Amino acid sequence: MSQTQPRVGLFATCLVDAIRPNIGLASAALLEQAGCRVEVPAQSCCGQPALNSGDDDTTRAIARQVIDTFLPFDYLVAPSGSCGGTIKHGYAELFADDPEYRDKHARLAAKTHEILQFLDEVMHFTPRDVCYRGIATYHDTCSGLRELGVYQQPRNLLASAPDLQMVELAGHDVCCGFGGTFCVKYSDISDRIVSDKARNIQASGADTLLGGDLGCLLNMAGKLHRLGSPVRCFHTTEVLANLAEHPICQPE
Repeated sequence: MSQTQPRVGLFATCLVDAIRPNIGLASAALLEQAGCRVEVPAQSCCGQPALNSGDDDTTRAIARQVIDTFLPFDYLVAPSGSCGGTIKHGYAELFADDPEYRDKHARLAAKTHEILQFLDEVMHFTPRDVCYRGIATYHDTCSGLRELGVYQQPRNLLASAPDLQMVELAGHDVCCGFGGTFCVKYSDISDRIVSDKARNIQASGADTLLGGDLGCLLNMAGKLHRLGSPVRCFHTTEVLANLAEHPICQPE
């Protein structure tokens, strides 16, 4: 691996590509600031919806494509603990009887990172000239926290924003109710969970909600918007890259 300018393959994710490309732009900008050479190869879904639905054959086909595309890079970096966790851990059992792809996956898994984790732990990066004024609270997404150990890293990075005050979110490590296909299959339960989350966000006194997974942010921002809450919602990369202009699911 290059010791001077690592070659990073940015796994943009389906949601970022289709709904919030600004997160992809912010991610690339931060990686470049950190000294990386960033490329966004042609890519598809990570396969998580198929994996969660028990369709192993489809997931396996998708996984092979992801592995072959990103294996040549020094690192695979994703602005999503959910997709990162799927690639790093979710593929392993799929190739238990396939020595070639079992080995390939092990090599890719070793260099797969969620972006905030990567910037803080691998690149030891401190964002420069972060300009965001407000009071923010942070939601720790289930996959990022439990599968990848993403907790302190975003807080370390956000400490570089001099005008941003961070306040604790009650239940910061509790599911928001999204859960990918869960919110579709069990919509009533999902709504009750996100309603509790929205109450905690509003009770925190924050004017901004930050997180590291767009699916969770869309779910929480949508609920806050329906409640008429003025809380702004951003992916953490958008704030760190000074690209937090138009909040998620909020009127301009």
